[in-house]
Amino acid sequence: MTTIQLSPQEGGIVEKILIEEGSPVKAGDAILVLKNDNLDMQILNSEAELAEKENIQRNTQISMEQQKLNVRQNVLEYGVQVERLRRAYEQQKALYEDKLIAREEYLKAEEDYRLAKQKYDLVCERAVQDSLYRSTQINRMEESLESMILNMQMIRKRKSNLVVKAPIDGELGLLDVVLGQSIAAGTKIGQINSVGLYKVEAQIDEHYIDRVIAGLEATFERQGETYSTLIRKVYPEVRDGKFKADFKFDGEQPDNIRAGQTYYLNLQLGQPEEAVIIPRGTFYQKTGGKWIYVVNKDGNKAVKREIRIGRQNPQYYEVLEGLEPGEKVITSGYDTYGDSDVLVF
Repeated sequence: MTTIQLSPQEGGIVEKILIEEGSPVKAGDAILVLKNDNLDMQILNSEAELAEKENIQRNTQISMEQQKLNVRQNVLEYGVQVERLRRAYEQQKALYEDKLIAREEYLKAEEDYRLAKQKYDLVCERAVQDSLYRSTQINRMEESLESMILNMQMIRKRKSNLVVKAPIDGELGLLDVVLGQSIAAGTKIGQINSVGLYKVEAQIDEHYIDRVIAGLEATFERQGETYSTLIRKVYPEVRDGKFKADFKFDGEQPDNIRAGQTYYLNLQLGQPEEAVIIPRGTFYQKTGGKWIYVVNKDGNKAVKREIRIGRQNPQYYEVLEGLEPGEKVITSGYDTYGDSDVLVF
């Protein structure tokens, strides 16, 4: 009932075949092992890039820490200098107010103090900006490093995909590989058949496509037993004059059933009724079912006669008009008869 395609997620060369066709498998069992030197090289390159990235990040963080210390030192130095110049300015101001020093000395002390204070404010602002910049840069570097680590993990995971495993419990129904074969990723190399439930795929003449629906019953015989099936799914596509339908077993299914076996199903589309029928033959390709050669009672002649064909199945045509039960007809090919109305034996 369920068939799962077996395809490798990574391409490579077949190195080991661990399970042979027809063997039972459990989900997760290793079926074959592939080898991919290019993937190994990618892993080595990724490891080298990751180590280089980590080294660059460490050096950058050390450099940033040194820069941070230098900025803090500048803040402290300018803070001390501002405090000294402030005291000198206040002293010069008091002396100037007592008219003990010249105005120029007082103004010079004031200017030195203001300049130092402005430098101190600039250094403090720079310290704040450097802190924000360092924080942003460190976050970006950490994100970049995490991406590389994730990429490394994904590449290592790809390495594990070189071991092709069974996705479900079942039977290894097909394994089309040989040792040393190069297989591309996604190539179908086999299939796993779910054991226990089976379906029957049937090809049906397109003449019945309007009458075949899900739920119809079909039967077949095997080893003297009659088994019943139901139409599970009807596929809409028609190829070579036939369409496909899937049947599921309704009740018991045959013992020792195997994928790929052939059964001849009897699919009943309506109630049984009597009808005039003739065997299917290659005459239909020449006449289209519009006429046929009918043999006379003496058996020495065959005369062309118009007929009308109704329903059909893989063995017979139903004749609605033109023939009576018991009459003999020619059902082989008419290509060598030309347009003759009468055939003489």
